[in-house]
Amino acid sequence: MRSIGTGFSPVFFQIYSRENSNSDINGKQKRKELLHPYLNGDLKSAGCRGLKRHGKENSSHIKKRIHENGFILNDNGPIANGNCLKKETVKPTHKHAHKHHHQSKEEHASHPFLDDLYQLMLKDGFLKGRDRQTKVTEFRHPEQLEKLIDMDLGRKTNDSEILDLSKDIIKYSVRTGHPRFFNQLFGGLDEYGMGGAWLTETLNASVYTYEVSPVFTLIERKVLRKMMDYIGYEDGDAIFCPGGSISNMYALNVARYHRFPDVKKTGIHGIPNIVAFTSEKCHYSIAKGIAFLGIGTDNLIKVKTDARGKMIPSDLEEKILEAKQMGKEPYFVNATSGTTVFGAFDPLEEIADICEKYGLWMHVDGAWGGGALLSRKYKKFLKGVERADSMTWNPHKLMGAPQQCSAFFTKHKDLLSQAHCANAAYLFQQDKFYDVSLDTGDKSIQCGRRNDALKLWMMWKNKGDEGYERDIDNQFECARHLASLVKERDGFELLLEPECTNVCFYYIPPSLRHLERTEEWWAKVSKVSPIIKERMMKNGSMLVGYQPDGEFVNFFRMVVSNLGSTLTDMEFVIDEIDRLGSDIVM
Repeated sequence: MRSIGTGFSPVFFQIYSRENSNSDINGKQKRKELLHPYLNGDLKSAGCRGLKRHGKENSSHIKKRIHENGFILNDNGPIANGNCLKKETVKPTHKHAHKHHHQSKEEHASHPFLDDLYQLMLKDGFLKGRDRQTKVTEFRHPEQLEKLIDMDLGRKTNDSEILDLSKDIIKYSVRTGHPRFFNQLFGGLDEYGMGGAWLTETLNASVYTYEVSPVFTLIERKVLRKMMDYIGYEDGDAIFCPGGSISNMYALNVARYHRFPDVKKTGIHGIPNIVAFTSEKCHYSIAKGIAFLGIGTDNLIKVKTDARGKMIPSDLEEKILEAKQMGKEPYFVNATSGTTVFGAFDPLEEIADICEKYGLWMHVDGAWGGGALLSRKYKKFLKGVERADSMTWNPHKLMGAPQQCSAFFTKHKDLLSQAHCANAAYLFQQDKFYDVSLDTGDKSIQCGRRNDALKLWMMWKNKGDEGYERDIDNQFECARHLASLVKERDGFELLLEPECTNVCFYYIPPSLRHLERTEEWWAKVSKVSPIIKERMMKNGSMLVGYQPDGEFVNFFRMVVSNLGSTLTDMEFVIDEIDRLGSDIVM
């Protein structure tokens, strides 16, 4: 094999045809003519003349020809390195090549393991996972699970054993797609969302450049633009992130960069002592983000909330003025649309007025409640969101997309790139032959970035806007139905009327119902929900979370986040908790 000059590396390439079978003869002749100089080692006539002197220009030109004519290069080849092509084996991979070329044994081979695993996932994972007659969980303690499932690595394992292990993995995992899984702010298993997730894994793309992820780049842009329209942003920017916590960290970081652009170069020691504000009921990711960015949790100021868990705007303004008097620099306010426990929506209009008054960045953490924007009836809870500088929104929560699916939005165009770009020349070349604004990777703090848009896009394609709105409305209606059942049923007490789909309540067993409510009595009530939770997990009938909050001792936090939930499921929750807890005696 010929080598051209010092530093030029070999390249392995294949040819495929974009023509259909009717034009295959012409296609082969065209490829032969194009490849003639390469196959004969005449690199100068192939476009490599003067490459050492003008490598950047010529490598871009050659790469354009390769893309346009259907050649495939490995990413470490000469184009990526600014080097030159050289003669190598050419293998046709036309989709109809079996008509003209001998296929390899691998192309003929079946894939029994994948076939069997697919059937197992479909039957045991998907169908049984959504069957109300199936247990939500087969709980086992860790030492029991390690005996039931061989998790050790080292020896080669045959297909039959791996399939048996897969059956056990499904059996002993929590069925989060089950209609009676109410434990977290996600749940359900949509057929089209799962299909999109499977297709995502099959294609194994990284969404950082258009050249390696063309379809997903455009799908992501379409989905994000659609969501921005619901928020009310006419312009701006957005990106999918690995979870709402990271999306909130993006907000803290781009807000800081927007206020102090030099922080990217000089670091936190070159800026004033900045402080951020959030409600005392906010998600813990705000505190984690403040710590991660080096701002420090002492500089996260908690704002009081009212009886419903909403931020009190007057206290926010008071805290801002106090911080200024202490010589600190307020820069960021986080408002929550759908708090984790109570599902409260902070008053966005009033908070926006204060942020505008003092020149502060306003962020809305709508990871949980953002899906309400799809409903004409319930979008009122986010009135004023379009005034915010940025927003976090997790479609894997109220919108029911498979985990994970989270996006960060800002009304400030190009700010993501400015705050995060590193201009890696081996990925984000500016002389590419297509629109390089489609190379979105430098807006992210990641390099490799998973495609999280396809599953949501596929669900939205299936449902349409009206279908998605019905699903969102149904979840809110289920929550309100459950709240009414709680108020009507003996032994159940509602903590507060729900705004989002969180329904928080106490269950008081008969043995405690007619006793005086002393401090000792509340201590006994606090033990009721953990006992019932243990019983429901061992029984496998459903999963509902519990926790204390402030002055409230342990109570149930029932969350409706499954698009398939029904009013009957809400009635089951009440009946089952009563069945599991009616015999508790303290």
